[in-house]
Amino acid sequence: MEFSIRKMKEVIKEETEKRVSKEAAEEFSQDLEVHGHGVAMKALDFTRADGRITVRAEDIRKAINEVNN
Repeated sequence: MEFSIRKMKEVIKEETEKRVSKEAAEEFSQDLEVHGHGVAMKALDFTRADGRITVRAEDIRKAINEVNN
């Protein structure tokens, strides 16, 4: 999965009201990919633990809470 550099620049600029270098946007994109992968894998653990094959929003919320804490 890859987040577009343009979108990453837009997100950072909206939050900071500063110009954003391509390299900063690339770093942000890479971090989101790594973090997103961790959340997705943890959510899958919750899904499987409940005997389901569909990842639900509740699985994602639990995963985000666990990964961030």
